[in-house]
Amino acid sequence: MITRKRSLYQHIRPYLVVTLAMVIIAWAFSGIQFTGIKDSAGQILGAILSGLCHPDWSFVYSGHGEDLTSALLETLAIAFLGTIVSAIIAVPFAFWAAKVTKGFSLRSTTGKLILTIIRVFPELVLAIMFIKAVGPGAFAGVLAMGVHSIGMMGKLFSEGIENLNRGPEEAVIAAGGSRIDTLNWATLPAMVPEFINYTLYRFEIAVRSASILGIVGAGGVGAPLIFALSTRWWSRVGIILIGIIVMVTVIDWVSGAIRQNLLK
Repeated sequence: MITRKRSLYQHIRPYLVVTLAMVIIAWAFSGIQFTGIKDSAGQILGAILSGLCHPDWSFVYSGHGEDLTSALLETLAIAFLGTIVSAIIAVPFAFWAAKVTKGFSLRSTTGKLILTIIRVFPELVLAIMFIKAVGPGAFAGVLAMGVHSIGMMGKLFSEGIENLNRGPEEAVIAAGGSRIDTLNWATLPAMVPEFINYTLYRFEIAVRSASILGIVGAGGVGAPLIFALSTRWWSRVGIILIGIIVMVTVIDWVSGAIRQNLLK
């Protein structure tokens, strides 16, 4: 068995990588100004933990529409509508950005650039902009969530189109099928499960993002949460955080189960 001698670069490459990583980490920490821990930090932490251990259960449901249940349902509705709207709009963007031929493609490049520009704006920034346009409330949250999700879902959909197995399409064409036949019998059956999978995954993320949109007035559970934090109502903070944890956990479990069945 012939063994090749390793070059000097191959010997020192792991050490160079580790050294470079340490330099970058040190540079990153050098830009952080540590101002110390406040004297009241322990008292505040104890109050927060006490609120989590003794939540305000009376806020769970009151029947007046201003309780935790109503806020969580509104958050869920914002995430659901924003995801559905963005999934529909993202489909043509995905075909625009998908690169299905080798070499440079102006159509694909411009499509990817548009999706990148859309993804640049965070949900909170979009929520503030839409609040100025349509006023505070859940509608602004849906618009912010939907616009931001177009960029991400368009990217995921386009990648799904690019990685699509072309074998079934070639088989339909070889059998004399038209473009419509190819779309109906080869392309769509392969794409739809992938699109649904990406949509469910994005919905999981949207539920978490929608939980904080209320902080800027875009509806959802974020509004009572920021109010409770600003007034140091820790028992109210505790029950809201518990509600968010339960909602996110259930959504993740249901979405994961659906995605597993789709991929079978």
